[in-house]
Amino acid sequence: MGDYAKALGSKLRAIRQQQGLSLHGVEQKSGGRWKAVVVGSYERGDRAVTVQKLAELADFYGVPVAELLPEGRVPSGAEPATKIVINLERLQQLPADKVGPLARYAAAIQSQRGDYNGKVLSIRTEDLRSLAIIYDMTPGELTEQLVDWGVLPPEARPARED
Repeated sequence: MGDYAKALGSKLRAIRQQQGLSLHGVEQKSGGRWKAVVVGSYERGDRAVTVQKLAELADFYGVPVAELLPEGRVPSGAEPATKIVINLERLQQLPADKVGPLARYAAAIQSQRGDYNGKVLSIRTEDLRSLAIIYDMTPGELTEQLVDWGVLPPEARPARED
């Protein structure tokens, strides 16, 4: 077993705790399907969990299987650059049906900061992750889209491993 099993167990524990369940609560809520001692041993990394059991646990918790894996979501695009500077002038030139969510998000951040220079806006990686959810993309895919739109410079493209 080792580090991976412990990391997987940590994710399982975190999901259970987010749902406000004790180990005994899992056993009760599942009608005995998931025994507290078994779930606890998965969480400690003392017992190997099969792919089938992991899928069943994910279904029980109501989360995608990928959320239970130590690496989180299965990457379908590289991670975005750490410094994200949006070209607001270019953003204003694009059709609202494409950039509406981004434009509203940028306006909200400008309002919060009292920053109305109108040229650029720097955002955090977490902001980009939130926007990616709105656009139903990975952060890497959204970064690519923003570069294609000219809202981010080409050097903002994530580095790809070959």
